[in-house]
Amino acid sequence: MDDFSTGQLELREALQHLRRLNRIFAAASPTLYGVRRLWVEAGKPSQFSILDIGAGSGDVNRHILKWADRNRIDLKITLADMTEEACDEARQLFHNEPRIHVMQSDLFELPENNVDVVTGTQFLHHFADHELPSVIESMLKASRWGIVVNDIHRHWIPWTAVWLTTRLISNNRYILNDGPLSVAKGFRSEDWKNLETVPGVSSLFYAWRPLFRYAVVIRKSKANSNHRS
Repeated sequence: MDDFSTGQLELREALQHLRRLNRIFAAASPTLYGVRRLWVEAGKPSQFSILDIGAGSGDVNRHILKWADRNRIDLKITLADMTEEACDEARQLFHNEPRIHVMQSDLFELPENNVDVVTGTQFLHHFADHELPSVIESMLKASRWGIVVNDIHRHWIPWTAVWLTTRLISNNRYILNDGPLSVAKGFRSEDWKNLETVPGVSSLFYAWRPLFRYAVVIRKSKANSNHRS
């Protein structure tokens, strides 16, 4: 969904269909995997804050809220997206959830050291390779502990699976075009290794997770962290 210039209603419909695709392909699992890993490394604090950038309607965060309930975590999540359509969808989806705050914002305009963890689910593949270091650096600056990236494995098997599934569940132009295109613009393991030298990165861990995704956990260097007092 790189072109936001046309089709407001069609974009809203695409976000709704994307939620269905996310359920089919278990899109929330790698994000929760990474968030849980950073939370454990931080000593399992009872209070925890997340900013999900490029959140769309933010549906993957429903699983994180359930995880927080099970672990009795006082969790606050901010959903940030640059389009008003996505923000409206998120507000409707979470209208009875006080732990969720929605804001319209660009990645490069986020306040520094504002939340514990910044997440990006199916977000980084929208950027060109040469843009990725600045994207990671901006996400790190907004976090206190680090970031979690959940994105697609670039391979013919997931491309085929997504191509078929999108045509079974949707006739939306965004979904039909951007679903397979997202896989084609996805990642392989060597792509994550290239981000280890980005300023602010203390450590980078990545793991292949079902279905057809990578969970990437990047710890922020202490020199760039601002811990709670």
